[in-house]
Amino acid sequence: MTSPLVKRFTVSFDENKLIALISFALVVGAGGALSMLPPPPPTPPKYEAAGKLRFSVPPPTFTQTGQALQQQGQQVAISPDTLLSPQVLKPVSDKTQMKPDELKEKVEIKFPDKKDGGKDAAKDTKKKGDAAAPQEPFEFEVKYEKAAKSDTSKDKLEAAKSAVSIVDLLMQEMVKQSRAINTALLRTKIDALKERLVQAQGDQQAVEKAYYQFISQQGAAMASAEDGTLFAGISASQQQQRQVQLTLEGVQAQIASISSQLGMNPDQAYTSSMLSADPILSSLRSKLLEIEMQMEPLRLKLRPEHPQIQTLLEQKQSTERLLQERYTELMGTGVLTPLPGQIRKESSLDPARQQLANNLVTLRTQRDTLISQLQSLQRQEQQMKQQYERYPSNQLEKSRLQQQLQLKQTLYNNMLSSLVDAQSAEAETTGSLTVSQPPAVTETPAVVKGGINPLLAIGGGTVAGLIVASGIIFAFSFLDGRVHTVKEIQGILSDRDVTLLGELPLVFNLNQQGEASPILQPYNQEDLHFYELFRSNLRRSGAKGAKTIMITSEMGNEGKTVTAYNLAIASAQAGKRTLLIEADLRSPSVARSLGIEPDPDAQLEPLSYYNARSNYLQLAPNIANLYIVPGVGPQLKAAAVLESSEFKRLLDDAKGRFDLVIVDSPPLSGYNDAMLLEPLVEGIVIVARPGVTLKAPFSARLDRFVEAELPLLGVVINGVDDSELVEMPAEASETAVLLSETPKLRATKKRRSLKESQKAEDLPDLDAEEEEDEEEEEELSQQVASRS
Repeated sequence: MTSPLVKRFTVSFDENKLIALISFALVVGAGGALSMLPPPPPTPPKYEAAGKLRFSVPPPTFTQTGQALQQQGQQVAISPDTLLSPQVLKPVSDKTQMKPDELKEKVEIKFPDKKDGGKDAAKDTKKKGDAAAPQEPFEFEVKYEKAAKSDTSKDKLEAAKSAVSIVDLLMQEMVKQSRAINTALLRTKIDALKERLVQAQGDQQAVEKAYYQFISQQGAAMASAEDGTLFAGISASQQQQRQVQLTLEGVQAQIASISSQLGMNPDQAYTSSMLSADPILSSLRSKLLEIEMQMEPLRLKLRPEHPQIQTLLEQKQSTERLLQERYTELMGTGVLTPLPGQIRKESSLDPARQQLANNLVTLRTQRDTLISQLQSLQRQEQQMKQQYERYPSNQLEKSRLQQQLQLKQTLYNNMLSSLVDAQSAEAETTGSLTVSQPPAVTETPAVVKGGINPLLAIGGGTVAGLIVASGIIFAFSFLDGRVHTVKEIQGILSDRDVTLLGELPLVFNLNQQGEASPILQPYNQEDLHFYELFRSNLRRSGAKGAKTIMITSEMGNEGKTVTAYNLAIASAQAGKRTLLIEADLRSPSVARSLGIEPDPDAQLEPLSYYNARSNYLQLAPNIANLYIVPGVGPQLKAAAVLESSEFKRLLDDAKGRFDLVIVDSPPLSGYNDAMLLEPLVEGIVIVARPGVTLKAPFSARLDRFVEAELPLLGVVINGVDDSELVEMPAEASETAVLLSETPKLRATKKRRSLKESQKAEDLPDLDAEEEEDEEEEEELSQQVASRS
């Protein structure tokens, strides 16, 4: 079996051989034209000037920065980018009138091999601060080559002098550049140290400020905690609290005793004492007593309406009002004024009770003082306890700040020392390179080059042409979206678990008109066994109960109509009453290939054509048990005809009268006619053909069928080449061909032929004997399939 890659290449070669041939001819012609080119002119003599540079011996250094700078400068100075930097090339180009880029391209810097002390030798020039020169000096060459304008002595001498001058200038500028690099490195270090020194000084001052602030806030408390003063203060505060508490309890007892004797609290005692001591209230109270003493005898003699009684009452009311006003002046509440009787009661303390009230007020004042002292002592004790509790954390904070301050001070001092060392190293700065050998010139004589060998050019062009042509053919083969081998189609089906029903060959016959036809003819049925195998695979794949099968394909020219016709012929040859319905109304009928003439008026009235069975049902000549319903295509309104009730009635009637109904539908792409027929059939078979079927649309169609769970019975591969076709054993082929020649089956065919001579609408159902014959035929079909 041919591999898919070889098959694709062969097909692409057949289709694109003209393009490949043109490409081959162009490449071979280019090779021939290249061989005909004249040889290049001889090159003029060239002069190469070469000088050597090495690391200079550094002067005695007394600073660490100077020693490190020498080593770092040597590493930077021997870099090709540094040696040929714009700072080096620009002065040389100004003096020689050459462009810097051109000068850079022509200058060559050759470093010695690593084993002879190459670039890595620069890393070992100074070790462990040793200022002495390396034992093996590091040298590298600077070369420049210039060609003479002509072969004259003047031009040669001018070219040699120019090369030496350019190399000498380059070496001088490289030495200057090395010193400038060392100076720049030192200045960069000094600037960085100054910048970091300012930052370090700021950090140190910030830490110092935080330390001093902490000492000013917590230093006294920590000192008192360290010398024991804080702990003694806490003990003294607790002792004072106990004493004040005892005194307070004694005062509380005295207040309670006096309050019980007077029958009033301290506030009431204060009020009564104040009112009793006021002389105005005493005078008013005496006056009221005098008025009442005058009124008492008169009330016994006179009526209340008597003028004297009224006068005394007015005097009493006036005195009581004055009494209330004086009470208000003394108390100053301004809210409610008590009755005169209440005022006289509160202000009538005798001297002894008044003394007790004064003592009670004094004791209350003493109690309030003691309470305030006790609260103050408690607050002080709490503050001293908090200070004592914070002492460990304060001590840790103090240690942390001290450590930070020490670190910042150390860092600042180190950076200051480094800055002083770097500033002192400015006087010791020298270049890292020096000239070890002045430039010397060597001559390269002129070279005469020969032309290209014609045989080599044509041979190379031939090989290149073959490669280009093969590449073009391969490119077109990979751009081709078709499947070209059975193996590719089998891979698509296996990825989606779709059944492969059979592989069908290309059939070549001559029909009754003498034209080439791919449909099996009665006189030539060599390929019948492939379709018989296809039919048996259909029955074994789950389609045993499916009597209506639709044959379709993704696109045209894949052989769906040929497959439908040949499958119908194979079914009829096996003794099955088979009906083939041409439902591809987008194309004309092909029934003429079997000698059947379609109704010429059916294309004009398709619905009337499908309404009467006598119009559309025709018996295939020379093929028993095969009936055909020729199509009425091409139709502009094919979908309307397929959805008509007449067409549906045709399918329903065919299911009950025939053993197998095969529907040849339009392709799936371009039209939706096949999907309109899907609800009317019991199974779908898709036809694929190598070299015609497009891989992407075919795979997508199978995915949609599987996802929608449509009744897809499987895929049959049509038009398989003989090299890829799986041949049946000879005995299986003979059995398949002679399957319909058993005595009982011949008798059944004879009975059916008699019935077929009658009108199609008078066909009765199979009787019991025919059913037994069908069972025998089924057993034989299974045997043939198993032997295949």
